[in-house]
Amino acid sequence: MQRRAFLTAFATALAVPAFSGFAQAQETPSEDMILRRLDAAPARRMRENERVTIREFKRRPDLRGAAPSINIQSINFAFASAEIPHSEYRKVRQIARAMSRIIDRRRRAVFLIEGHTDAVGSASSNQILSERRAESLKRVLVQEFGIPYRALETVGYGEEYLLVPTQNEEWRNRRVTLRRIDEFVRD
Repeated sequence: MQRRAFLTAFATALAVPAFSGFAQAQETPSEDMILRRLDAAPARRMRENERVTIREFKRRPDLRGAAPSINIQSINFAFASAEIPHSEYRKVRQIARAMSRIIDRRRRAVFLIEGHTDAVGSASSNQILSERRAESLKRVLVQEFGIPYRALETVGYGEEYLLVPTQNEEWRNRRVTLRRIDEFVRD
């Protein structure tokens, strides 16, 4: 009997961290958290003559890392799908509200939506999927929540920037990163 209790307790101890990690993947940062992270000062100030094109910004990890950003790991896509189900719109609303508040204060605010995947599957498939997911979020933000089209840019990085370096499934790598880039790019 004690052995059974021990095995049950042991199995529960193993399952709880996995379950709590899953729960973390489902949590969406609050509107205020998204606002604070995206409205923060950039880690690097650029003079007007140092600013780059949006295309160049997307290729420069040093600039991307200096821009105010937040990872959103809670938007659930169906396997190999880029469509955001209506059940996820509540989460997108948090993002839209924070962006709207920033745009109200900074009329020229521009956000980069980066799509990321884990490393399961081919690199080319992951690249395409990450691009489609970033575009899907942009479409929902514009069409459903009224974010100005001109304020959003997208890029997909596939499995290029893994948060957790593994070739296995890893929910933390399947994410969207939002960056406020208006202080880095030319008008």
